Amino acid sequence: MGPLNGIRVVEFTGIGPAPMTGMLLADMGADVIRIDRPQAADAMNAGSGGPHMSEGRTVVGADLKSEEGLTLARELVTKADVLLEGFRPGVMERRGLGPDECLELNPGLVYARVTGWGQDGPLAHTAGHDMNYVSVNGALHAIGRAGGPPVPPINLLGDFAGGTMFTVTGILAALLERRSSGRGQVVDAAMVDGSALLMSMVHEDRARGSWSDERGTNYLDTGAPWYDVYECADGRHLSVGCIEPQFYAEFLERTGLAGEELPGQWDPAGWPRLRERFAEVLRTRTRDEWGAVFEGSDACVMPVLSLDEAPDHPHVRARGSLVREGGRVVSGPAPRFSRTPGGVTRGRPLPDAEETLKEWGVTR
Repeated sequence: MGPLNGIRVVEFTGIGPAPMTGMLLADMGADVIRIDRPQAADAMNAGSGGPHMSEGRTVVGADLKSEEGLTLARELVTKADVLLEGFRPGVMERRGLGPDECLELNPGLVYARVTGWGQDGPLAHTAGHDMNYVSVNGALHAIGRAGGPPVPPINLLGDFAGGTMFTVTGILAALLERRSSGRGQVVDAAMVDGSALLMSMVHEDRARGSWSDERGTNYLDTGAPWYDVYECADGRHLSVGCIEPQFYAEFLERTGLAGEELPGQWDPAGWPRLRERFAEVLRTRTRDEWGAVFEGSDACVMPVLSLDEAPDHPHVRARGSLVREGGRVVSGPAPRFSRTPGGVTRGRPLPDAEETLKEWGVTR
């Protein structure tokens, strides 16, 4: 049933990190009701596709500009443990569903808000997307090759790592604290904050003098030749990440380079020579031939698989990290629980809205 079985969540439909938060909570067993516009809810309940990551959860239509819709939303709030919203600051307040109103209705409510810029600050009301949030906190500057521009990490870093994961963490922490205080609180999860916190190790390295602001010159940003991606004979690629000396030694052994006179692993002056030699050797075989050479080793070398290939990798398949279902690829549950395993909401039919409302004790 999942470790969050019995936890009720009211999710106000949004995009990006908010629906992914609702998805993860549902995967972990929470009972999630998504409130959407009536027409959109009717279409989804009739079988039409909805927004990204909105599957498997009860969808209830409510016109929040009408008194009837607001009454339904407020009644759901009184029954919920968590409220989840991802609008710009002030939107929920203008609808009469801000934290003050909702915590008055339900003092134990965890009111979770996920935005790009946070609830305050000069940019709080400014539009933005993932790469904008990681632009101003330095994270985007650090990603890319030497001499090239910063490379947006699709929307993994700001939206989902900096937004969703910290929203989930905040919700779980607030629910745990509520057990002793009996009181809810507001969780302000900002993507600019979360992705800045993810850069903690880089800032520590800068303070120690072991990280340069010059992109693509450091040990984890493709500056080091033993932490990079290399092209093989068939145009496909290998990831090489042999940082520790014993792993580096095994890499040299398996590539046949162990007997050569090469620069030291941690000598930046010798990195161009190492990179040239690694690239030359790794181009002599195909990706899958090298995969066989490194299979079972601690050299920290792996084939770079396409999105279509990845579900068929033996380890990915064995763990169910990715599963093929009905012509699509579905991500498995994460993390795993030994006693109360969760499930996957992707691809499931939507629960019946009227039945769920009845279970919550809500009528309309």
